Amino acid sequence: MADLPDVPTLLDTAVTALGGSRRDGQSTMAAAVADSVDRREHLVVQAGTGTGKSLAYLVPAIRRAMEKDTTVVISTATIALQNQLIDRDLPRLAQALKPLLRREPTFAVLKGRRNYLCRNRLHTAADDSDEAELFDPRQLSSLGKQVARLHEWAEETTTGDRDELVPGVTDLAWRQVSVAANECMGARICPFGQECFAEFAREEAKGVDVVVTNHAMLSIDMTQGNHILPEHDTIMIDEAHELVDRATSVATGTLAERTVTVAAKRAGRLIEPVLAERLTEAGEGLALMFADAPEGRIDHIDDALAGAVSVVRDAAAACVTAIGPSPGEQEAEAASERRLALAALTEVHDTAVRVLESFEPALRDRTDVVWLTKIPGRRPTLSVAPLAVGGLLREKLFGDRTVVLTSATLTLGGSFSALARQWGLGREVTQEAAERAAAPPPAEGAEGSEGDEDGPHRAAGEPRWRALDVGSPFDHARSGILYVAAHLPPPGRDGLSPAYLDEITELIEAADGRTLGLFSSMRAAQQAADELRERLDHPLLCQGEDSTGQLVRRFSEDENACLFGTLSLWQGVDVPGPSLSLVIVDRIPFPRPDDPLASARQRSVAAHGGNGFLSVAATHAALLLAQGTGRLLRSTDDRGVIAVLDPRLATARYGGFLRASLPPYWGTTDPEVARSALRRLSGRTAPAA
Repeated sequence: MADLPDVPTLLDTAVTALGGSRRDGQSTMAAAVADSVDRREHLVVQAGTGTGKSLAYLVPAIRRAMEKDTTVVISTATIALQNQLIDRDLPRLAQALKPLLRREPTFAVLKGRRNYLCRNRLHTAADDSDEAELFDPRQLSSLGKQVARLHEWAEETTTGDRDELVPGVTDLAWRQVSVAANECMGARICPFGQECFAEFAREEAKGVDVVVTNHAMLSIDMTQGNHILPEHDTIMIDEAHELVDRATSVATGTLAERTVTVAAKRAGRLIEPVLAERLTEAGEGLALMFADAPEGRIDHIDDALAGAVSVVRDAAAACVTAIGPSPGEQEAEAASERRLALAALTEVHDTAVRVLESFEPALRDRTDVVWLTKIPGRRPTLSVAPLAVGGLLREKLFGDRTVVLTSATLTLGGSFSALARQWGLGREVTQEAAERAAAPPPAEGAEGSEGDEDGPHRAAGEPRWRALDVGSPFDHARSGILYVAAHLPPPGRDGLSPAYLDEITELIEAADGRTLGLFSSMRAAQQAADELRERLDHPLLCQGEDSTGQLVRRFSEDENACLFGTLSLWQGVDVPGPSLSLVIVDRIPFPRPDDPLASARQRSVAAHGGNGFLSVAATHAALLLAQGTGRLLRSTDDRGVIAVLDPRLATARYGGFLRASLPPYWGTTDPEVARSALRRLSGRTAPAA
């Protein structure tokens, strides 16, 4: 379809059909996305809230897919955005563009296999209580009821997608009726292979113009080489600021007594009992070592713990050897049991190997970090995670396709470089890009199209990329005040001080409710909620008292309500209008000093001559602070105050870096200025002339 309308024409048609209005930032972004795809050059785009960035990448994505008869992948971090794209944006956009494209664009959603109900597992769940036996009778009773409900739901659902099950079930219950990719026996031999929901989803994704997935799925596709996603040469990554954390999570291995016990139980059905019992005993020995070991990052593993991990490794390897190669044709039940056992054993074995090997290099040269987690009421867990995922992303993500990364928050300290380094990108193309912009793009298949000087890579192997900030439709300096409570003492470790609680009370009273309180810990959020309920007449909601969705709905419907929560709320609240005019942040959200991964990364940067605090801790804080404060302005009519109670934002040397990571709000440290503005917004005093 070489005669397709250009991107500006398609975008104007879409905006008009959807009842919107032209936005300069949206048009600029759409043109840049189209240009980067044509030139096979990666693009990083910061597009503030209200820009309409979804349309700005969806329109070029659809045009690219239809022009080249290929699939374009869209990856998101949150279920909310994924559902918005699939349920609202893409259906409306497809209808709007159909008259110009001769056929209606097609799209599908694709998630990991674990997200879909497995009919075979559903029918064997009652006999397969590997994990259930490790829980107390009350949990088992609840588990049984949930699994029974899943049986009923299986007769109704057409997708088997966990996200469509309302209300949901616990992870333990869902694991009884689902399998990971490495546990699946394959549709060819599965008795329910012709009714497999995961296979239906993969088939539906074949040949469509746009496939919507998530960062975790994208990371699995990259790291495991499963080629779960359809063939594609272009990816649009929305919520790109979350990519590193999601990729790190996928690359993290865990070892615990429970995982070892489950693997032993599954193996025990297939091999000599003595070998399975040896693995069970190895798991028990590991638990004894965990009991004596201190919680936190492990820089040097002692002989006792190393020995316990080695015994687990060897016992798991012996079980794998005993199961042996596939005997060929098997009954479905036997094939399923074998696959489940091997998956569990391999995970235990490989994680144990990885833990032991991580300590072999000198501390300065290690690429993995290991830590022990102890949570009251839960069994200890040993984790191993990569110090960085930039190398993985550079090779597996940016290596052979064009990638557009976008978010409302990508510049930290006024620069794209912090996140670019985490993604594995080198230096941004600047003058070089300007010189090439005047030249026509290379023809497909022509010299240079596969990664030389005219392709997406530099000669040294660095991905070629450009950055663009299309701004925001908001006039931040006129719409929002950034108030830093410089007169307060620095935050302490023993919860919120009386001075902080007094400050919060005065601000909420001035705002007449309408407050989103974002706290650095759940303990602080609960403390504030408990104590302020005694002082205020306003309805006060706190995270954990109901589902987040229900809390946000109640908050948005009651203009005088307040909602308190912690970091997980920071990206889940979108409340435009009068229900939100004050965002309170209790402290700069640095990672905890004892956070094993953040502290190891900080130390590694410093060991190689960098500024570990600025590169890791301050960057982490800047990103979360920008995301949290971004909850205030969600439409061009919104007005309000962001109150950061931590005085270090105004007084510390790194405060300038953090403030430069925020939009250009009008700033003040005068509490009366902030309270007066809030009173005017709430209508409690006459606006100034």
